[in-house]
Amino acid sequence: MNFLPWVSLFISIFWASAVAAIPSLTTDKRASSPFVSTSGPGFVVNGSSLKYIGTNAYWLPTLNTNQDIWNTLSNISAIGIKVIRLWAFNDVSTIPVNGTWFQLIQNGTISVNNGPNGLQKLDTVIQMAEQHGLYVILSLTNNWYPLPLLNSTVPPINSSTFDVTPGTNNTLPRNYLSNNYGGMDLYVRQFGLQTHDQFYTNPTVLTAFMNYTTQVVSRYVNSPSVFSYELANDPRCNSTLPGSATCTTETITTWHATVASHIRSIDPNHLISSGVGGYLCTDCPKLYPIAPAPAPPATSPAPGKKKRSQAKPVTKEQILRERSERRRRNREAAKRAGTLVEDGVRVRGRWVSTATKRQNTPTVGSVYDGSYGVDSQDISNIPDIGFSSFQLFPDQQSYGPVDPNVAPWQSIEQNGNQWITTQAQSASAVGKPSILTGFGLVTQSNAPNFVPFNTTVAPFASENPNASTTYGVTSQQQADTYTSWLNTGIAAGLNGIIQYQWGQSNLTAEPGTTVSPSTTTGESPTPSSPGQAPTPQQTTGQSPNDGYSTSGSTTVQQILGGAAQSIASN
Repeated sequence: MNFLPWVSLFISIFWASAVAAIPSLTTDKRASSPFVSTSGPGFVVNGSSLKYIGTNAYWLPTLNTNQDIWNTLSNISAIGIKVIRLWAFNDVSTIPVNGTWFQLIQNGTISVNNGPNGLQKLDTVIQMAEQHGLYVILSLTNNWYPLPLLNSTVPPINSSTFDVTPGTNNTLPRNYLSNNYGGMDLYVRQFGLQTHDQFYTNPTVLTAFMNYTTQVVSRYVNSPSVFSYELANDPRCNSTLPGSATCTTETITTWHATVASHIRSIDPNHLISSGVGGYLCTDCPKLYPIAPAPAPPATSPAPGKKKRSQAKPVTKEQILRERSERRRRNREAAKRAGTLVEDGVRVRGRWVSTATKRQNTPTVGSVYDGSYGVDSQDISNIPDIGFSSFQLFPDQQSYGPVDPNVAPWQSIEQNGNQWITTQAQSASAVGKPSILTGFGLVTQSNAPNFVPFNTTVAPFASENPNASTTYGVTSQQQADTYTSWLNTGIAAGLNGIIQYQWGQSNLTAEPGTTVSPSTTTGESPTPSSPGQAPTPQQTTGQSPNDGYSTSGSTTVQQILGGAAQSIASN
């Protein structure tokens, strides 16, 4: 067991409480450095500004051959993508027979795997990324690690390789889903704790996590291909394990400050980011409040130039006003088209709102009210956090009300556009760059593969009772929405936009690994009739698909390629 000394923990906590008074270490430094840094609200590297389109490939270090890694990176680079976001963790509670694993967490002890099927695989990815001119965001843990065997009363079909519930494709190998790499709840369980937020507050768990963080960060201090260390994917108060009643936005913000300070003490070269979903809390108290803007100079701007104003923090009133204005525009368009859908009652030939509607007080919804224990603005304003980050997954999170006067997919598109501009404004208010670290929309053709992040169940898979339900948008609607979101993000000033997720074919398949052999029917090879040879197993396969993969979709790749050119010239 390899723990950091206890004194390191208390020094880190003390340091986190003091950093609010210290200027950011990731701003305006080494403008000509090969390491990505920030200059005000932008990124700089080698003396030039950097804006980019990226993609997610959490599974990249689990591929079976170096050639597969190389080919995947080549294909990604070929369309103009500059940044890849992936998992720099792969936690297990029992050492697997096959495949990749980075850390064993078992009964309160930890052991890091530095071997060829361990962190050396991550070394290979980073070295090859540098050779392709790509940058890598390294996410250090995950909020999500569902184990129905432990958290459900429904018996699993097969728990030998991955705990599953009825209705799940139980042939999925370990590491296939993004939530099957360990993470916060594995720490909580293996250290004998009960609630999800104990990951953030328990000193022993915090020390264990920072020990692993030290192991990873120390390897790449001098690697210019690392874009940033992302503290966690989508951290929040709850997960498969429930959160306690004492978990608040201050709990999550304090954890970010503590771990970011610890990383900064090891690595002075690289940016540190959060990985949160972007949830805001307009009315929550702030640990890192935004300092008032200095008074503007009394002199007038030069002729022909407008006076620049500092962006203000997002407010509840602003969100509701923008939604109301968008709804009004949609109603007017529907009136002109003769498709207006009224949502009141007709009285003497006139439509009026119902009593219930008049009495209801408009709300901003859970993404803005702190329900998840996350205040992205406060986290972004931590001095050691280099930039703001957020995500956009409408199949798993509502970002606003449905408007009956537009098609459902258009309502998703419009709510997504507002979410993007709101996040850009929030980042601008703290004076830092902003990145959309993951966005995706499930199509009807991909619906059978769709597995939400906090489950192992594919609700629309062929073996599920919901298989006959039509779910998802059409491929054209996905293309239109992606184009709209990308254009909105570029216009709003986002510095990076990262699609979720990349799809890669012709990968080497090996039993018991992320890319495992299968037959053409997806079953074990057996003779179809007496005397006939069994259906051979495939020797190649595709990268994991949880409903968002670009495999087989050249349209999405073309859209990303076009956006890469647009954002670079913006």
